[in-house]
Amino acid sequence: QVQLVESGGGLVEAGGSLRLSCTASGRTFSSYSMGWFRQAPGKEREFVATINWRGDTTYYADSVKGRFTIDRDNAKNTVYLQMNSLTPDDTAVYYCAAPNKYYSSSGFHKIEDYHYWGQGTQVTVSS
Repeated sequence: QVQLVESGGGLVEAGGSLRLSCTASGRTFSSYSMGWFRQAPGKEREFVATINWRGDTTYYADSVKGRFTIDRDNAKNTVYLQMNSLTPDDTAVYYCAAPNKYYSSSGFHKIEDYHYWGQGTQVTVSS
């Protein structure tokens, strides 16, 4: 069984930065892509970013492109999400996710591509 534990959320002022971490256990972390999603109150969970197993290919939602950076350290079984220039619209619970397959036709941009989820970490951006 795969376990994902997120950390790094908190309260930040608009324009500020946060760095989220997600540490995985239970299988070979380095063999799989990883993703970050978020869910704001009253809204559906949405894709934020994904990174391939080697860490050399990333993809971002348009809403965060240029502000957020996903990266990973396979030696530490950890994936990160660096969030800069935060706005109140970024307020949400952020979830780390891992698939149980090596390939996705969508490029791991969809919720259904992922099988394992962390408990989430709250990010609140004040105006």
